[in-house]
Amino acid sequence: MAAPFKPLSAIARPLRGWVLPAALVALWWLAARQGWSASPLLVSPEAVLATGWQQLASGQLAHALAASLWRDLLGFAIGASGGLAFGAALGASRWAARLLGPSFHTLKQISLFAWIPLLSVWFGLGNAAKVAFLSLAAFFPVALNTLEGIRSVPAELLEVARVLRLTRWQRWRRMILPAASPSIFAGIHLGLIYAWLATLGAEYLLVAGPGIGNLLIDGREHFRMDQVLLGVAVVGAVGFALNWLASRLEARALAWRGRSVAGY
Repeated sequence: MAAPFKPLSAIARPLRGWVLPAALVALWWLAARQGWSASPLLVSPEAVLATGWQQLASGQLAHALAASLWRDLLGFAIGASGGLAFGAALGASRWAARLLGPSFHTLKQISLFAWIPLLSVWFGLGNAAKVAFLSLAAFFPVALNTLEGIRSVPAELLEVARVLRLTRWQRWRRMILPAASPSIFAGIHLGLIYAWLATLGAEYLLVAGPGIGNLLIDGREHFRMDQVLLGVAVVGAVGFALNWLASRLEARALAWRGRSVAGY
């Protein structure tokens, strides 16, 4: 039996998000090709692609990307783990909420980049300080969403748990964690994105080393806009990939909820 024919609108729907980027690239290519500006800041897409191929062939781009991703994922793992534990403690214990809650809600208001001078004193200016900075970037959204998710568990569920005489572990596994999981996964998603954004900030503001941030800095200092734009494109592509991966994992983990409103 032949497969049902898909209407053109259904085929084109996944491609709608690429219309604006494609139009901007076409306009960029046309502006460079027609020489609309004599400024050296306007380089052609072909020059950026050639630089990217050269960096790939030499291994420089792969080395820089691997260094940035290693810092990002390590900092995210540390910060998200701490955020999950801290948020769960505040959400589950009134004593912990009263003791630590005011300090947490005060510290979360401090700009992330305001921590850099303090971290540089504690950890120096190398990788340790960068990883600590990324951990902070992931810690606060994960901790806050975990706290809010546990606090938002309906009181009726807890009453059912008491009626059924569930143990503490059964109550957490069967009721509290499933009810709080949408908020927890939203925090993990945000933490992953914030950690990647902070990766570039850390590489810019702390001692330069291998990484995409160093690629951008070198391009700026040598006035090579093709290298700068290559770095920007790589940063955007990696951010898009991380966001897509987090969305897919979140959708799979929360498939029991059914299709969310965001899917429409």
